[in-house]
Formats: sequence, C-alpha cells, structure tokens
Amino acid sequence: MATIRNLKIQTSTCKRIVKELHSYEKEVEREAAKTADMKDKGADPYDLKQQENVLGESRMMIPDCHKRLAAAIADLKSTLVYIYTFSIAEMEETDGPEVEDAKKTVADLEKQFPTEEA
Repeated sequence: MATIRNLKIQTSTCKRIVKELHSYEKEVEREAAKTADMKDKGADPYDLKQQENVLGESRMMIPDCHKRLAAAIADLKSTLVYIYTFSIAEMEETDGPEVEDAKKTVADLEKQFPTEEA
C-alpha cells in the first residue's frame, strides 16, 4: 500500500529533522563558546566578525528546523488520519509496525516540541 510507504517516509523525515535540530543546537553552543573565547583573547576584529557571522547563520537554522518539523508532524498526522479513515472504511488492518512507529513518533515529538495546536 502506497500510503504505508508514505507513512514510513514521513516518520523518517520527522526523526531526521529532530536530529538536524539537535545538531544545530550543539553547533550554536560550540560556536558561541568559540566566539566568547575569541573576544576574551582579543582576537583580530575581522576574525571576530567572521566568527559572529558563523554563529548567526547557525542560530538562523534553529527556527527553520522548528518550522520544517512542525510541517512534517502535520503531514504525518494527516497521513495517519487518512490511513484510519480509509482503512476502516475498507475493513483493512490499521495496526502495523509502521503505523505504531508513526503514532509513537508523533506522541514523542508533541511531548518534546509542544505546539499551539496540542
């Protein structure tokens, strides 16, 4: 069933975006520490400016990841609704490992990243 394939893809997308988000958060911490260290040591103003640019670019990625994650969760939820709506109408089984993984992923992400909807 193509919808189960889409469900697996969307679940993986959510997990990948969360990993990416955590990676950017760690990068911001690392770059902020490096920037502070450069300021303390009186680094060249040009080098300091470049480091601040790197830090700024890393910080810009965090809201972008949050926005993409919210969209990915919404897509995953709508696919789950679609599966339950049409599977019940067609008397198909709605509980498989892919569906359970998707439901668990949505629940975990909603706890970790609460939205205005939830």
